[in-house]
Amino acid sequence: MKRWRITRWRFIKNGDFGLIGGTFTDIVAIDPTGTVIVHKLLSTCSQLYSDAPLHGIRSILKLHPHQPIPVEQIAEVRMGTTVATNGLLERKGDSTVLLITKGFGDALRIGYQNRPHIFARQIHRPELLYEEVIEVAERYSAQGEELQPITEAEIQRITTALQLAHGKGIRTCAIVLMHGYRYPAHEEQIATLARLVGFRQVSVSHQVSPLIKLVSRGDTTTVDAYLSPILRNYIDGLVEELTGTEEDGSQGNNKNKVGWKYRSTSSYPTLRFMQSNGGLIDAHCFQGKDSILSGPAGELWVQWKPVKKQGSTKLLVLIWGDFHGCSPLPRRI
Repeated sequence: MKRWRITRWRFIKNGDFGLIGGTFTDIVAIDPTGTVIVHKLLSTCSQLYSDAPLHGIRSILKLHPHQPIPVEQIAEVRMGTTVATNGLLERKGDSTVLLITKGFGDALRIGYQNRPHIFARQIHRPELLYEEVIEVAERYSAQGEELQPITEAEIQRITTALQLAHGKGIRTCAIVLMHGYRYPAHEEQIATLARLVGFRQVSVSHQVSPLIKLVSRGDTTTVDAYLSPILRNYIDGLVEELTGTEEDGSQGNNKNKVGWKYRSTSSYPTLRFMQSNGGLIDAHCFQGKDSILSGPAGELWVQWKPVKKQGSTKLLVLIWGDFHGCSPLPRRI
């Protein structure tokens, strides 16, 4: 076994796990003595376990399948995940409503009119990620002049429309307004209404993707709204296993979470995820739009850096990669 100069347990995960279940999950662990341990298991095996990374950690620590994980022995967990990738491919994201400037309700459906088969007699349109559209009577000019403010009557109409969507079981909304990337006042106003109605996920374009072009900004914001809830549900499950608490610090298993605010402490391991751009980010900042290529991006960065800390006897868990996934992607550096 190769030795590393480190005094805490650390773990790495490579592979595919998530909604479609396929291929394998690979975990690399570095124990307190610096010994590197490699463990491989099926990503989906419902008869034996519900979550491959957590089961792999238990196996390495020689724990029973349902035995609590001794989190005080773990310094850090780093993961790459295809949860959002699979959710997008299989269209298993959250039901979403789109709020967009009046007159542009079909803008994302029309897109850029790309026609890869220009002479095809039967056109197959891409499946939309949102179920409903609410057009908002508002408008800023490109120079920031408020051409049409959001009136009280419009606020009441939007609130009613949001309540109807919420009553149908939709809990996620994407807000994309003309020139909102630069003049966000109207987007912020609509976002406040959505949260008051009870939407759990509110993705606002000037925060998610402040781009000039409406379609690209709208597509990214819609993807973020569509995928963030399923990603958060997965992360919440990990947090509960690693801390024994909910996002608000309470005990239990509340499935209707609004979002969690887990932070690593001396008692809990740090939890970080690989983004599509190849960078690591704390779990509480991990968003749907940044997770689509989380697994594939990890393949290019399957490496670990020993963390030196005097008197530490903890484990590092690194969980990355997409070497043999159900949807392998070629890369070039």
